[in-house]
Amino acid sequence: MGLLSILRRLKQSPEQEVRLLLLGLDNAGKTTLLKQLAAEDISHITPTQGFNIKSVQSSGFKLNVWDIGGQRKIRPYWRNYFENTDVLIYVIDSSDRKRFEETGLELAELLEEEKLAAVPLLIFANKQDLMTATPASELAESLSLHTIRDRMWQVQACSAATAEGLQDGMTWVCRNITFRKK
Repeated sequence: MGLLSILRRLKQSPEQEVRLLLLGLDNAGKTTLLKQLAAEDISHITPTQGFNIKSVQSSGFKLNVWDIGGQRKIRPYWRNYFENTDVLIYVIDSSDRKRFEETGLELAELLEEEKLAAVPLLIFANKQDLMTATPASELAESLSLHTIRDRMWQVQACSAATAEGLQDGMTWVCRNITFRKK
């Protein structure tokens, strides 16, 4: 089942727009993930300076995915993209244990943001294809995700490089999206 068929099922009204915000530290795999979802070539990806946006239209349904760069100097600008977000997708490099504390702090800050209050959260535990990857359940425990009580959330093991787990994550998004009154 492709992304477009999932989107068709999600469609609630003509020209319904869904805004997905894709965040995470630099080198987590956000752009690779976005390109996989859009069925684009992933062989030449460079660090995102600023943002990428991909829009997919299907039967009067529009999905806007905002991929914002994760370098430390760009992160303060993330808040400029919070408004009208329907789902927050946070990508973590599961193989980079040294940055779990840093990514946990960034995620905690995001969850405190008023403009993201109650927005469903999907965490992609990326790079599961690598031998050094931390399992998604262990990652969830180390980040104390079980303490999140103010929103729907899910941790999804995935590999943006192979696309494994991406459709499962998007299926969760479609089942848990709550459209904000704009």
